[in-house]
Amino acid sequence: MIARLRDPHYERWASQIRRTGGCHQPIHLRGKVEHWDLATGTLLHRYSTHLEPDGVLRVACKTRRATRCPSCAETYRADTYQLVRAGLVGGKGVPDSVSAHPCLFVTLTAPSFGTVHVRREKNGKALPCHARRDAETCRHGRVMSCTVRHGADEPRLGEPLCPECYDYAGSVLFNAMSPELWRRFTQALRRRIAKNAGLTQRDLKEQAVISFAKVAEYQRRGVVHFHAVIRLDGPEGPATAPPAWATPGLMTDAVRHAAAAVAVTVPYVPGERTRIFRWGDQLDVRQITMGGDLSDQAVAAYIAKYATKAAECVGTLDRRINLLDDLAALPIRDHPRRLIAECLRLGVRDELADFRLAQWAHMLGFRGHFSTKSRRYSTTLGDLRAARADHMRQEQISTGRLPLFEEDTVFVTSHWDYAGRGLSAGERLLVAALTSTRLIDSGGGHES
Repeated sequence: MIARLRDPHYERWASQIRRTGGCHQPIHLRGKVEHWDLATGTLLHRYSTHLEPDGVLRVACKTRRATRCPSCAETYRADTYQLVRAGLVGGKGVPDSVSAHPCLFVTLTAPSFGTVHVRREKNGKALPCHARRDAETCRHGRVMSCTVRHGADEPRLGEPLCPECYDYAGSVLFNAMSPELWRRFTQALRRRIAKNAGLTQRDLKEQAVISFAKVAEYQRRGVVHFHAVIRLDGPEGPATAPPAWATPGLMTDAVRHAAAAVAVTVPYVPGERTRIFRWGDQLDVRQITMGGDLSDQAVAAYIAKYATKAAECVGTLDRRINLLDDLAALPIRDHPRRLIAECLRLGVRDELADFRLAQWAHMLGFRGHFSTKSRRYSTTLGDLRAARADHMRQEQISTGRLPLFEEDTVFVTSHWDYAGRGLSAGERLLVAALTSTRLIDSGGGHES
């Protein structure tokens, strides 16, 4: 740290760090950019990392995971917030009239795989976990009851009362099959809406378009459930008004029917019991309003928050599991260890090869995208990032740090090489001081 502070190029290094927003694992690039005049062949401007500190340019890693880089994850969260909210009230290229379109906030949960420790509250007071006067004793000799009033951060939350009774294989296989279950849900939803409107599916496309924005969230027990914004527009998307028959009540009925109707069957594996997965019983369907508890801001903030999270609430690792890793030596609790072990066990079966369970063992079998949307819902993350890059470039031109060229007469060439990533221990202390960000351990991804 002292060596960096005494470096003659410290100010330029600090400037790079500030431009990355305090990224905890910046990418190091080595290369150059040149601007040439097409008419005369004259070199107009050249940028090279040769004169930069350590001969590299540091750029943000742009990860979405808050456990790896809170700074970049915050940018991702803010962009996701703007993306979701634009689909509710307009902006970012979406007309304001979209706020009048019927829109629902839907939560689809996973089924039960065994009784787990939970925190229950009533009027703000914690209740016993599973207080049962005539509790049964399972075949492994455990009484299926728990009278503890669990705290909000207690590690046992989500862990089974009897690990031997818990269906660990079913848990990780549901995670692996949940993207397909979601796809079938959207198909069934369109069919039901068409039926409720008295239309064929072909006629429905000519009158209305259904758009989605969803995020996956891990429950403490280690299974995912989905939060989704579902909106109904006219035939050309958010710019056109929906038909008169499109009401929140019609959509609510369609969502409840589709959630109960769809199922997905796990491929047959010799020695494993046949499993057919459906959504859990705890279906939540609510209309999004411009005021009240479920406003556009509340929904957008809720979805954006979970877009930066993964399975860390379960206690698993924030990195891929190597097949040669000693599971017994991993610094995790027994419940996530068993889930990981089940992914590795099932991952070697040829019948389940398409699910890549071993590669996604650290995610407990879930390999889908955490935050997705349909094409016509709103703007894209790419458009938001491009707008931010254009703003920064215009700011550099206006302050004289970048020359202004006519784009039609200038030829731009660039060459970049990857030169590493990350920060030293001393540099991480300086970054935390320069940007007032949390210090993250580069090894395991935990706060320190």
